[in-house]
Amino acid sequence: MHSDVNALFHALWENYRTVTPSADRIHSLLAERETKAIVNDHIALRTFNLAPVGLDALAKHFLALGYTAGGEYHFDAKKLYARHYEHANPNLPKVFISELLVDQCSPELQSIAQKLVAQIAPTATEADDFLYSGRHWTLDYATYQTLLAESEYAGWLAAWGYRANHFTVSINHLESLQSVEEINTLLKANGFTVNQAGGEVKGSPQDCLEQSSTMADRVPVHFSDQQAIIPSCFYEFARRYPTDAGKLYTGFVAASADRIFESTDSQ
Repeated sequence: MHSDVNALFHALWENYRTVTPSADRIHSLLAERETKAIVNDHIALRTFNLAPVGLDALAKHFLALGYTAGGEYHFDAKKLYARHYEHANPNLPKVFISELLVDQCSPELQSIAQKLVAQIAPTATEADDFLYSGRHWTLDYATYQTLLAESEYAGWLAAWGYRANHFTVSINHLESLQSVEEINTLLKANGFTVNQAGGEVKGSPQDCLEQSSTMADRVPVHFSDQQAIIPSCFYEFARRYPTDAGKLYTGFVAASADRIFESTDSQ
């Protein structure tokens, strides 16, 4: 496992940007307007709730670097469970890890997921690069489509494996833009597609968190039998508000996250 938290996030970013060209362009667009570095609010990771790759297997990489568990989140319709992790250093990104509750899915999906995960070496999750190691299994296009028909999340995870599903710009740390609405206006003016699910702005000041996101890039992926262009990853934007205690809210809002997940839906 990584011993340097900044090295881990750098590696995650470098891996993410290779399949998310729009994030690179948006990051450059913002950097041109700012005098300080763009701050990452959080990243998100996806997995199956199957050994050896359940949520805790991913989380231990961050726990070893001083992170602690925060809130828990349930997405009943999508059959997902999630937790977020944060560091005592508020300048380090938060981490949102979700897992598909495979046992709640159809027998067909359960069988496919178990066969995929069975191809992972038991020690693979210990490797320094596991969180950005991609796909550990062979996958044909028809199986991907079968998963996608039942669970977009399962299809995405099967196709992409282990990598950051998104990075998130902290609007609180920007100088040139103060609101999610301003970010969305800039994105659309520059030709990027904003996730419309549940409205362009998810959450509210009353929730202490407002978010928006692009729709995932569509890039070519090699399956075992063909290449296909499918949704990859997306870029998110978050503005946090103080709680009644006066400190910025550090958690997440399940109803908003539920819609953010849809950024990887086929458009």
